[in-house]
Amino acid sequence: MSLTTILITGVVLTVIFHFIGVYSGAKKFVWIALVLIWAGAISIARSEVKQKGYDYLTSIKGEFSQTDELIDDAMPEVSIYEMITIKNSYMHEKHKKND
Repeated sequence: MSLTTILITGVVLTVIFHFIGVYSGAKKFVWIALVLIWAGAISIARSEVKQKGYDYLTSIKGEFSQTDELIDDAMPEVSIYEMITIKNSYMHEKHKKND
């Protein structure tokens, strides 16, 4: 799943929850909840990966030049968002190689 798909889904759900809040008369509560949900999601995406993630990056480094560039740009502290981008690039390159 790409980041664009995740963001589009999040925006659509935000709009749906907004209209539910307007209909139920709890606009302020719904917006506070949405702000907290988005803040939590952004915080999780920006947090650093665990050691297992760095081990995975070491194991795939050297296979594809495009993926290696992403790994080099992301180092020394790799966020979860960067890890998803690197993994998607690696899978895309691996799929192209197998075809």
